[in-house]
Amino acid sequence: MPIRVVPLSSGFMLTSIVGAIVSGMYVYPINPSWGFTLILFFTIMLVASFISMTYAPLETKESLELRKK
Repeated sequence: MPIRVVPLSSGFMLTSIVGAIVSGMYVYPINPSWGFTLILFFTIMLVASFISMTYAPLETKESLELRKK
């Protein structure tokens, strides 16, 4: 069974990068347990966006709708 991967937006990747940086610079020094948790969360988001970039289908929903017309 092939892996089905949803294409994610570039805003999702930008949010994960900025969130990890802000969590590392501002949250971690104040509260290490929350800082680590947020860094881990945003890192998982970043990995998900990399997987989406690599395995997402080239044809998106919009291009398929244009073909039907």
